[in-house]
Amino acid sequence: MSDLSKRRLKMWIRLLAVTRASENHLREHLRLQHDTTLPRFDVMAALYRRQSGITMSELSRMLLVSNGNATAVVDRLETDGLVKRTQSQTDRRTVFVALTPEGLTRFETLAAGHESEVGKLFATVSETDLDQLTDILKRMGKS
Repeated sequence: MSDLSKRRLKMWIRLLAVTRASENHLREHLRLQHDTTLPRFDVMAALYRRQSGITMSELSRMLLVSNGNATAVVDRLETDGLVKRTQSQTDRRTVFVALTPEGLTRFETLAAGHESEVGKLFATVSETDLDQLTDILKRMGKS
């Protein structure tokens, strides 16, 4: 194994460690400060981006989860009055899901707290570092 190959492997391990630690921190933040979970946040974020509503299949694809996983989270959000389901007028098999007005307000509060917490997590990353890291990650995503 070449030196460059070993360095790339170490970089991957560091990247994974930072990702896991950050995700775990944000999970705890959402649980303790907002009494919610990361999957609920992710579903609400996807629905916030598509406020007119999306099908359950689209939601699953956006989140890269199974239909069953998405359905379970949507079930709980619906019980809490944060999302609503509506049947398609043209295809009874198709169900659309969207945030309710209460869900929209709740998500905006969650998103502000999430953004603030991410800012704290990465406070040591300068603007120059951020630009460089973003460029690197974009290039890596294309390969």
